[in-house]
Amino acid sequence: MGAGREARVDAMRRFNRFYTRQIGVLHEGLLRSPFSLAEARVLYELAHRKSPTAMELAAQLGLDRGYLSRILARFRGQGLVARHPSPADGRRELLRLTARGRRTFAPLDRRARAQVRALLSPLAAPEEERLVASMRAIERVLGGEDAGPAELRLRAPRPGDMGWVIERHGAVYDLEWGWGTPFEALVAEIVARFMKSQDRARERAWIAELGGERVGSVFLVAKSRTVAKLRLLLVEPSARGHGVGQRLVAECVRFARRAGYRKVVLWTQSILDPARHIYDKAGFRRRGQEPNTEFGKGLTSETWEMDLSS
Repeated sequence: MGAGREARVDAMRRFNRFYTRQIGVLHEGLLRSPFSLAEARVLYELAHRKSPTAMELAAQLGLDRGYLSRILARFRGQGLVARHPSPADGRRELLRLTARGRRTFAPLDRRARAQVRALLSPLAAPEEERLVASMRAIERVLGGEDAGPAELRLRAPRPGDMGWVIERHGAVYDLEWGWGTPFEALVAEIVARFMKSQDRARERAWIAELGGERVGSVFLVAKSRTVAKLRLLLVEPSARGHGVGQRLVAECVRFARRAGYRKVVLWTQSILDPARHIYDKAGFRRRGQEPNTEFGKGLTSETWEMDLSS
């Protein structure tokens, strides 16, 4: 654990050095302006917040109050910032940019947006989405207040997604249950068969994205003319609790109804309680069980089904 943690510390520091070089924060003036990074952030917050106090600004930016006070004093001396008493409490002083302050900030904001557009310009749209999704993931993991609720959406697989489905099934189920390569091999067989012989009118796969990041999958395949089979439901551990599994299963059932199936069946293991809860809540009912040693000792396989004819 110690060596692994230190390697991750080194990786984060390497990324920080890379990114600060990319956006030019080590230059004497940020974006060819007379302002440091801290000063530019103060201007940004004042331009986008409604009359904060100095205390609120210091908390938002994580700045020492004495350091912020000196920045604000310089800005007031330059006519960029004004103070006025709060209408609700005359003892509190609110801050705002003056007209001159807004004129000063506007070109800085334009240059910042142009710089980001230049960073993104060599990338194709999927790469842009992956980059932004990774940034949102960093915000969520580190507790960023501004990350906002991540948007959950389902989409059809794109090139590369099927390999991801196999890799993540193998990694997640081995980490959580120790199922190893036999389970990953089974997933690979199911995916390969789907890719080679998918009936596009009656069989589908979905990839779930949370905030633009792949977090889940599910497949619906034909077992017979009237019976469909739900397969390869996966929800990344980091995305659990966001309703990903429920959305995936519900989309499978909706498609099965539209495609004219009379029944949807699935195969799972008795120890997979989160998945079993999703199936039960969606309306599936357990119809049978039997011992299974395919992925390890002591497993019990279950068959579940949902009648679509009623």
